[in-house]
Amino acid sequence: MMTTLTCTSPIDGSVFATRETLSAQDARDAIAETRAAQAEWAARPLQERIDLVMAGVKAVGEMNDEIVPELARMMGRPVRYGGEFGGFEERASKMAELAEEGLADIEISNDGDFHRYIKRIPHGVVFVVAPWNYPYMTAINTVAPALIAGNTVVLKHATQTLLVGERMAQAFHKAGVPEAVFRNVFLDHETTSTLISEGLFDFVNFTGSVGGGKAMEQAAAGTFTGLGLELGGKDPGYAMDDADLDAAVAVLIDGAMFNSGQCCCGIERIYVHESLFDSFVEKAVEIVRGYKLGDPLDPETTIGPMANTRFAAEVRAQIAEAVEKGATAHIDTFAEDDGGTYLTPQILTGVTHDMRVMRDESFGPVVGIMPVRDDAEAIALMNDSPFGLTASLWTRDEARAARVGDAIETGTIFMNRADYLDPALCWTGCKNTGRGGALSVIGYHNLTRPKSYHLKKATT
Repeated sequence: MMTTLTCTSPIDGSVFATRETLSAQDARDAIAETRAAQAEWAARPLQERIDLVMAGVKAVGEMNDEIVPELARMMGRPVRYGGEFGGFEERASKMAELAEEGLADIEISNDGDFHRYIKRIPHGVVFVVAPWNYPYMTAINTVAPALIAGNTVVLKHATQTLLVGERMAQAFHKAGVPEAVFRNVFLDHETTSTLISEGLFDFVNFTGSVGGGKAMEQAAAGTFTGLGLELGGKDPGYAMDDADLDAAVAVLIDGAMFNSGQCCCGIERIYVHESLFDSFVEKAVEIVRGYKLGDPLDPETTIGPMANTRFAAEVRAQIAEAVEKGATAHIDTFAEDDGGTYLTPQILTGVTHDMRVMRDESFGPVVGIMPVRDDAEAIALMNDSPFGLTASLWTRDEARAARVGDAIETGTIFMNRADYLDPALCWTGCKNTGRGGALSVIGYHNLTRPKSYHLKKATT
């Protein structure tokens, strides 16, 4: 049974786009075509697959002038930031560069008696369920290496960014990737779970909420389908006593507020050595008071609306609960704050880990800042979280950063930077942030399976 998916624009609450979903049987038929196309795709030379994928990436770039305002209308990111093509291309290009290494045979021995080696074999059909907050960059993390590795791909995008998968598929098909090899689909949640539970995919990569990740695991239970899950986050920043204060404030506050705080690895809580705390807060407040909240289609706007009124409502609730428990809100309500998607960015002090704003994922333009006495206290607080995606450490001492980083339960340690995904490194997390790893050569290992060859050259 078909249903209608509706993308409501956060700019004004109007309906921006609608699409009809596939019925379960139509989806099964489409997946069967994609499965039938996989062997031929995998048989193509590696360089040919790389070239076709990169041609698809280039074709997406040629749409950028249309994509940027389209993204603003769908999820609210200001046009002044130019969209996602820079990161989209960077990630795909790095995975193309790493393909030969990531997919290379592992040679064990080759002598007069035996040839022993391990090959990397594509899983088959990879299902990518992508989120709305960085819809192009998060999708390409899996789409590019999955296709390059010889898998075929089915992409389902979030309703909030309904047109992204459609555009990606159009671009890749125009570049020569066969339609059956890379397919965009519109599915409701029930059909999605049904298809996974029937074992129709060989690997599922999901980026989204913890609840969504649990639904994926439940749907896949008993099918032995491989899962890659990037779920929630509550990423900390820590400014040590020897930090470059101005740089730390600028980067950590940008990491907390950019994209209206709707970043997978955005900074959601900050710990500052007590000797720098007052100055840090003063500078942070000055930065945030200078933001211009408004229509994301206006090039003067620096912070746009949140993508959905319910996301904004959750942030407002966390702020209100924290203030009721004794926190101080430093930013007066902006004139443009409409009580809906347009939300005043907020800095809180006097916060504790008894408050939801310091424990639950906020995914909005709010950050709590706490003073700490030393590294030991900072480590304990950073680890006092059900999540573990990234942590940002600010110090002039690399050895200290590594030592503190070793003690933090997280997927990535940054020193003197934040909120960036390096495609040469594995993008991974721990605890409720999920499982598996994307990008880097490890990303290729997760999108393939090992197959061992033990070849005896003579039987006598």
